[in-house]
Amino acid sequence: MPRTNIICIGCPKGCQVMVESKNGIISNISGYRCPVGKEYARKEFSNPTRILPTTVKVIGGDLPLVPVKTLSPIPKDAIEKVMLITADIELRAPVKIGQVICEDLAGTGVKLVATRSIRKEKSWST
Repeated sequence: MPRTNIICIGCPKGCQVMVESKNGIISNISGYRCPVGKEYARKEFSNPTRILPTTVKVIGGDLPLVPVKTLSPIPKDAIEKVMLITADIELRAPVKIGQVICEDLAGTGVKLVATRSIRKEKSWST
């Protein structure tokens, strides 16, 4: 019977959880020390998702990049596609913290938001 080791990140304990499966169906979960670990392992085995933090380009800002993140988890297998999309995003300063950068990131239904404000670059005139 295939076994999958999963390290739980649901709490600080970091339990090493073992998921046993047959034909992709979970038959047993062991090694968790709290209910959070069991549920995390079940979800991670069946449908792994991640909150994605990254950066996007800013034109005319006091910094060249703004940190962004997905508002909710996206499927793990969509991360590469999402990263290719975010690599092409260019924003014009100013950018406000919490500003929605993309309403539906790569068809996931998840918003991409700025996690920092970026001011317009000051122009120096003589």
